[in-house]
Amino acid sequence: MQEATTAGPGVAGPGVAGPGVAGAGVADPSAGEADPGEDDRATGYRRRLLDGLAACIARDGYRATTVADVVAHARTSRRTFYQHFPDKEACFAALLADTTANMVRRISAAVDPTAPWDAQVRQAVEAWIGCVEAAPALVVSWIRDVPALGPAARRLQHDAMEAFIVMVQELSGTERWRDLGVEPVSRELAVMLLGGLRELSATTTESGRRMREVADVAVRASTALLGPRPR
Repeated sequence: MQEATTAGPGVAGPGVAGPGVAGAGVADPSAGEADPGEDDRATGYRRRLLDGLAACIARDGYRATTVADVVAHARTSRRTFYQHFPDKEACFAALLADTTANMVRRISAAVDPTAPWDAQVRQAVEAWIGCVEAAPALVVSWIRDVPALGPAARRLQHDAMEAFIVMVQELSGTERWRDLGVEPVSRELAVMLLGGLRELSATTTESGRRMREVADVAVRASTALLGPRPR
């Protein structure tokens, strides 16, 4: 993907240099000789670039964001950016991979495996909603922009869905759930559940509403999909 070389409009946050200009006093990690702290600094620069892209997406959207915008927000240089990522799309892929992993961790940690099964469903859905409300623009971009970005992005989308499918199957594969006589959640059922939550997240956010407003609907639908079948 060819990236624009000029920064788009917009004002960087407090303490951030203007578009396309590295922050004062910020050294390029490639400068000088290697030392024991080089890996930590490289990790720090990568994190700043990912956070910079997330902030730019929240402000301008993914498509309007340029590499110049990202490095301005991260207070670093183009040279540093291209040491970590070949282009904006690769940075986006890394950001979404990190976001997916964080969502899986947060949702899994929010579920009490000793709670009643329907309470576990509510805990998981409310944790999903909390993740969406923490970064609504990024979540919408993940849902809307990724499918149009080509094969690499589609692999990313596939990997993200796989991570969530595994999460759903693990959360519903405990002894508490087996005691209900509920069959293990199939891939197809997990896809239906996750696809519904994704689209509900996107349409709700795009309409200017908060996910909290549709929490009960999301919980009821998820409970109906995952719970025991009438005998």
